[in-house]
Amino acid sequence: MKKSFVFIISLLLFLQMNLSSALAANNPRNIYEVRSGDYLWKIAQTYETSVADLKLFNGLQSDLIFVGQKLRVPISYEVVPGDTLWQLSQSFTSTVPLIKSANGLTSNMIYVGQKLKIPPKKLTMDGKFILMTRDEFKDWIFNQKFTRKVGKVQQHHTYQPNYQSFNGSNHFSLMKGMEDYHINGMNWSMISQQITTFPDGKLVVGRPFDIAPEGSFGLQNKSAMHAIEVDALAIENVGNFDANQMTAEQRETIVTVTALLMIKYGLTPNIDSITYHHWWDINSGERVLDHSEGHPVKTCPGTQFFGGNSTTAAKNNFYPLVAKKMQEILASM
Repeated sequence: MKKSFVFIISLLLFLQMNLSSALAANNPRNIYEVRSGDYLWKIAQTYETSVADLKLFNGLQSDLIFVGQKLRVPISYEVVPGDTLWQLSQSFTSTVPLIKSANGLTSNMIYVGQKLKIPPKKLTMDGKFILMTRDEFKDWIFNQKFTRKVGKVQQHHTYQPNYQSFNGSNHFSLMKGMEDYHINGMNWSMISQQITTFPDGKLVVGRPFDIAPEGSFGLQNKSAMHAIEVDALAIENVGNFDANQMTAEQRETIVTVTALLMIKYGLTPNIDSITYHHWWDINSGERVLDHSEGHPVKTCPGTQFFGGNSTTAAKNNFYPLVAKKMQEILASM
């Protein structure tokens, strides 16, 4: 009887430790993997945060989450020898000011054994639009779980807005302007493209990845357009690359984002997986590639887009950069 009592007490203590471990144990990645039966409110309660903050930590465009999806969460961390606030901020995708604010710290001094609450930094969002750096997008896309199959990435340029429209901080207002045109001018349900890249190297996720783009090809033939777009993901690159010289930052972002998408969806860079708007008849939806004589086509993504908008230019100047970046990313992981 005494042995049974000791066993029960030990079991209760073990369970209590496990229930609190999410907040108490040093977790090297502060990531929670969604399980069956989870929903945002339940996860928020477990990690002593709010649904609104969970969505900002993770760039969630809705309350919908999927089993296997990875969410960044606040944790409680016990300081070990060698720790500094800066190191902890880097390890847990946070910032020094965030950690100091969460713990009421007035200096950068911390001591061994001290327990710190470490919240992840919040992404910059406006409604469904998520503004990110390349590094933030890399973290975001590998933590997301998507259900739609993607077989090709479309490259476009915007023409309008162009470089003259961008003032360095008006990412969201330009996105809203494009969405307004898509809804009220084109009668589409929302903004067409999933990703928009900007001259400063930042990008905005707009249309959810699990919803196919709308109206990006075959504008006069809706059935052909939908057939093309069903497995597509659209990137709009702000700029008129028949006239604008692409900035180095935007160039790096276009290569990096395309490489990340190739990895995420298990694709290899070629004319089938990375396609230019210029290669399609905008009325019929026929893919004409470099044989556009007699077909209405656009120059998009531009005659100066990585050396031009032909398949030869893509094979010589763009695909090799994407493939190299894929190797770099995979090596770093």
